[in-house]
Amino acid sequence: MSMFSFDLHKRKILTVFLLLLFVWSLLGVKWQDGVIHASGVGTASEIFMAMFTPELSANILALAFESSWITLAYATAGMSLALVLGLVFGILASGVLATRKSSRTFLKGSFRGLLGFMRAIHELVWAWLFVASFGLSPYAAIFALAIPYGGILGRIFADMINDVPKEPIQALQAAGASKLQCLFYGYLPSVKNSMISYTMYRYECAIRSSAIMSFVGLGGLGYQIQLSLDDLNYDEVWTFMYFLTIIVVLIDGWSSLLRKRMAK
Repeated sequence: MSMFSFDLHKRKILTVFLLLLFVWSLLGVKWQDGVIHASGVGTASEIFMAMFTPELSANILALAFESSWITLAYATAGMSLALVLGLVFGILASGVLATRKSSRTFLKGSFRGLLGFMRAIHELVWAWLFVASFGLSPYAAIFALAIPYGGILGRIFADMINDVPKEPIQALQAAGASKLQCLFYGYLPSVKNSMISYTMYRYECAIRSSAIMSFVGLGGLGYQIQLSLDDLNYDEVWTFMYFLTIIVVLIDGWSSLLRKRMAK
């Protein structure tokens, strides 16, 4: 009971600290006239009213389907490469293939550091770097997605592998299984469903990221949204926004069906 009271007391202190930090951040902002656009409320009203009247002409719908395909293709190709990177680097970062404690420490430290570097830089920054290198090429979008998402997947996969119960692995080792055999018949079967489920979630995130990266000129739904915003065609903006929403909802439904099948 005393321990519970102590934990509750710590939570109250943390809550008060966060509230004070929030208030301090508000007071730290210089609320001069330049912070808020004078006609911003009117513009926001126009944008959100347009959501009820999306542009449904044949040309815009055809453009939305084409842009959706580009966005989906970038996300799929980028996540496919990210999955390969995440699986390979994640296994190495888990250290389960190491034969000695020193090599295990080296592998875990090296590859976890590499994975940290990969995911530390946002995909939009990677996109700018690759656009500067390759130009407005599909490779820029694919690599910009693959590197940070590969880092995220690799870190989570490594943690999943490290959390596998040791008893089945020790039984395999007692039967004479090698490190690779323990990996393929012990570790991976234990975390396969969790890996697939998390990968599908990240696939949804990659679709949104693919649309965001389109703002740098790589094509897709984000690029069309930017052009429509520049032309003040807010009804067209919402057409493309709805298409993006439909893609994410469909991927989420597919992911749910896949998880239900794996659970049987």
